[in-house]
Amino acid sequence: MCTRQVIYCLVALAGAGWWSCRLTGRACAQRPDDYAAARAAMVQREVSGRGVRDERVRAAMREVPRHLFVPADQRKNAYIDGALPIGNGQTITSPYVVAFMTEKLEPQPADRVLEIGTGSGYQAAVLSRLVAEVYTIEIVEPLGQRATRTVQRLGYRNIHVKIGDGYQGWPEHAPFDKIIVTCSPQDIPRALVDQLREGGRLVVPLGERFQQNLYLFRKVQGQLEKEKLESTFFVPMTGMAEAARMAPDDSGIPRPVNASFEESGDGRDVPGWFYVRQAEVVEDSTAPDGRRCLVLANDIPGQNAHALQAVGLDGRQIKSVTLSVYRRTRGFHGRSDKARQPRVELAFYDEDRALIRTLILGPWTGNSPWSRETQEIAVPGRSRFAVITVAMFGATGECALDDLHITTTPQ
Repeated sequence: MCTRQVIYCLVALAGAGWWSCRLTGRACAQRPDDYAAARAAMVQREVSGRGVRDERVRAAMREVPRHLFVPADQRKNAYIDGALPIGNGQTITSPYVVAFMTEKLEPQPADRVLEIGTGSGYQAAVLSRLVAEVYTIEIVEPLGQRATRTVQRLGYRNIHVKIGDGYQGWPEHAPFDKIIVTCSPQDIPRALVDQLREGGRLVVPLGERFQQNLYLFRKVQGQLEKEKLESTFFVPMTGMAEAARMAPDDSGIPRPVNASFEESGDGRDVPGWFYVRQAEVVEDSTAPDGRRCLVLANDIPGQNAHALQAVGLDGRQIKSVTLSVYRRTRGFHGRSDKARQPRVELAFYDEDRALIRTLILGPWTGNSPWSRETQEIAVPGRSRFAVITVAMFGATGECALDDLHITTTPQ
């Protein structure tokens, strides 16, 4: 029997990204009809509701059974918009990110698509409903073998899985009309540029280990034209791509980027922060540090407003951290349950990207002028990185944040 519960989940932008979220609702559908209903609701809320307009993409998301691409113990979470662990330090991409990246590819029925980073096979399955052939490469052998069995069992006959290093592409089947990369290299592998057809599209996250941007490239007269889409967080591309990194950021020391929110991007983008929703950098003469702050605002109970950032945090080096931030709250009326109150969360992950635990600064109720909130937090010895989440968690009102700091105490 299903019970209403608060779900702690990991969320992402790609065969790869992770972020902490907290949602309330039915998350343990067991019967096929329950899964189908949960899937339809997820598409309505997190795909259509967040701006994906291509009806073919939305239909594919409603059709592909995501719960069959995750481990049995994660099926209850399959239709929450979150990245989930699938073993070997990898994750299945969040549904919204799958839909967003797929829409940016503009898949056509006659297309041949190359995917780098098969993972569970879920992204390939969605693409298979939209294009003629999907060629997908996975460097982690157990994942590639499992994905092959899954897509064969489910009857996706136009998916071709190869175990190998995606850095080299798949020249035997090139050129490709579209290429999608669901792990993050520092730069685009030359082989992928060469294997993309003239006029083709390539969607890829590029950047450092904890700071990445998602890009759309179009091949025009042999050259790539670049369009930045948004900040994101994917697992790093391994193999030759890892060896090619110029400055791997794996120090294990947390160094938040744009933590005083003085940098502002275009539209919803906040430089240094990913999965930004109902949050923006605004000019504020009262901001404690500089001229700007981040404002989270929500007027629909239960709907979230959030921004996230990943940082290195190695428990072998760091004994504890002190997390502090200036906050101001407005427009809060009455009392809400603690699950629906603004706060900052720090979620610790191990080397397999499994969640260890989440600690909280807050929550905050009522209306308050600018005030500094501070808390010392012990770092688990197994921690290798952490995700900072600033969010409303379903509360209505406005929460402004500024000058977020993490100071460390070494072992």
